Amino acid sequence: MKSGRRCAWGGVAGPAGFVGAWVVAGALTERYSPVNDAISRLAAVHAPQRGIMTAGFVTFGVAVPLFGLALRDHLPGPAWMSAVGTGLATLGVAALPLDVSPAVDAAHGVAATAGYVTLAAVPLFAARPLARLGFRGAAAASAATGAASALCLAATVIGSRHGLFQRAGLTLGDAWVAATAVWILRTKR
Repeated sequence: MKSGRRCAWGGVAGPAGFVGAWVVAGALTERYSPVNDAISRLAAVHAPQRGIMTAGFVTFGVAVPLFGLALRDHLPGPAWMSAVGTGLATLGVAALPLDVSPAVDAAHGVAATAGYVTLAAVPLFAARPLARLGFRGAAAASAATGAASALCLAATVIGSRHGLFQRAGLTLGDAWVAATAVWILRTKR
């Protein structure tokens, strides 16, 4: 297996580590609502499960850029750069926990927004190259996934259910990354 294909495992490990962390940390945290509370609350300075959630952020932040390198070898276009960007933005989220100061909270918000935009953009950027390669169904699914992820993540700024919209949008993007990583691992080039 080429080293580039081995990097595709990052597309499985990153989302699994991230989603696993917010599921476990959320379940262990009293009075935490996955519907109303942001995932970053689980890694705030004094959060009881901060270590678990920070580890999830770091796992995603390291693994998904590796996936991006594998994606570059299998799909033309900028989708791979967006995958690398979402991982780097997530490392920024981990490095800038909430409740340090208003300035750090603002920087955290910038990093999180960059992560949202780049994650939703990965399947959107992949749609056209997939269509050109003859994978029309995958192209349509990529476009729909990217659009739905973007809409959910945009909805996080509206109302009290921002935790639910955040999880929906991130999970859609993460599922696309994981499914594409599996495709890369199964594809012979």
